[in-house]
Amino acid sequence: MGKSAKFWDRISKRYSKQPIADQASYMKKLEITREYLQPDMEVLEIGCGTGSTAIIHAPYVKHIHAIDISSKMIAIAQSKADAKSIGNISFEQLRIDELDVQDQTLDVVLGLSILHLLENKEEVIAKVYKMLKSGGIFVSSTVCLEDSMHWLKVIAPFAKLLGLMPLVKFFTKEELQACLSDAGFAIEYSWQPGKDKAVFLVARKSG
Repeated sequence: MGKSAKFWDRISKRYSKQPIADQASYMKKLEITREYLQPDMEVLEIGCGTGSTAIIHAPYVKHIHAIDISSKMIAIAQSKADAKSIGNISFEQLRIDELDVQDQTLDVVLGLSILHLLENKEEVIAKVYKMLKSGGIFVSSTVCLEDSMHWLKVIAPFAKLLGLMPLVKFFTKEELQACLSDAGFAIEYSWQPGKDKAVFLVARKSG
């Protein structure tokens, strides 16, 4: 198990109890996402954490496959779904690079608060593009640390070494959007609630 997985396992209980920092923005993101959801859709969520967003979206789609690198996060997510008798979410402890999905089989992929935590976001975005059907949707919400917290670059390597932070990557909003465009996506919706807030994007696969 990698250091990042161990980090998220260690903080999973505390993470699950934390209130959402910006409830109004979170609710707006949910609302916008639901505009793209339909009852017959197959959805993948990468980096699902403790499952809150997947559980909220579950009534609006056919099935959600929700993955995360942390087994303890997945255990919490499954217990929450079980408590609500939600049967159309498959939670799985899995890395995105281990995921084997046929090309052009998914309607929607959610990547919320995950792209800045990946070593290889360009490869992941390209993989998401292949998995989506023509016209499929990739919804992401990403903290662009180069815009808002570039000073963190100085301490991040030491904090990661000490187990105080997971891996984090620094890039701008423009660089993130360019990655999506380079992969073939057309950005349909872009919203940032504030200068230091996560960038919420809805991108569509051509076709």
